[in-house]
Amino acid sequence: MHLAVVLTLFVSLTLVGMGVLLNQQATKAADHWGSELQITVWLCKDRDQNAACVGEVTDAQKQAITDVVEENPEVAGYHFESKQEAFDKLKETYAPGKFDGPNSVITADDMPESLWIQLKDPEKYEGITSAVIGLDGVSGIRDMRDTLAPIYGAINALQWGALGTALFLVVAALLLVANTIRLAAFARRREIGIMRLVGASTIYITLPFLLEALVTAVLGVALAAGALAAFEKFGIQDRIQGELTFVPWIGWPEVQYAAVAIAILGPLLTLVPTLVLTRKYLKV
Repeated sequence: MHLAVVLTLFVSLTLVGMGVLLNQQATKAADHWGSELQITVWLCKDRDQNAACVGEVTDAQKQAITDVVEENPEVAGYHFESKQEAFDKLKETYAPGKFDGPNSVITADDMPESLWIQLKDPEKYEGITSAVIGLDGVSGIRDMRDTLAPIYGAINALQWGALGTALFLVVAALLLVANTIRLAAFARRREIGIMRLVGASTIYITLPFLLEALVTAVLGVALAAGALAAFEKFGIQDRIQGELTFVPWIGWPEVQYAAVAIAILGPLLTLVPTLVLTRKYLKV
């Protein structure tokens, strides 16, 4: 029974951790590309390919663009992205360490400034798009919702699938813990009776059960954390990250965050039911 609890905790906590990782992956991708509620306005740069751009966007032009954005009812918010921020994104996503140094083929000055606009409704964007596209200093507009929709859909489906399966297995783990406590109490009923007769307290009798529950949780969490680390190392870093370089992938900080989450959840799934159910099963 204890082995069954460990295995169930291992699978359920692994899926919970995967759900956490997929949620962070979706957030990381949305921060880089913009979510379905965002459009990106590229501002003119020096030697811009757009013939309408006669040079670097000026402060006056940026102020005029800002005024139009602020007055538009479709806009929920906005923020500017500088050349350096765009360059840092390029290095992080496509070529970490490649564009460092004074002789880099691409520098921050080669990147365009941009304006990221948050929409109130993803279906209502024509007004702000038509209002901004003809302004001086605007090179173009990127609306990648149609392109990115399948990616976001796949990530969200995997995320909810992992969390839904994990919830089912968490319930199964709780039932296994309850059944394990019942069987353990039944197997030790004579010892428990003797301890009651000599005046042992309920807490003292409960301690062995709590220790077993804690050891079970530690084993389940350790196995699940190892599975998440293996997924990051062999699944993402060694395979996916090298093939899909245009996607900003999660790293070890996100794995550590997921490991902390399951490290908190694991003991709760064993210790709390043990504390509750021992009051019922330890009565002699």
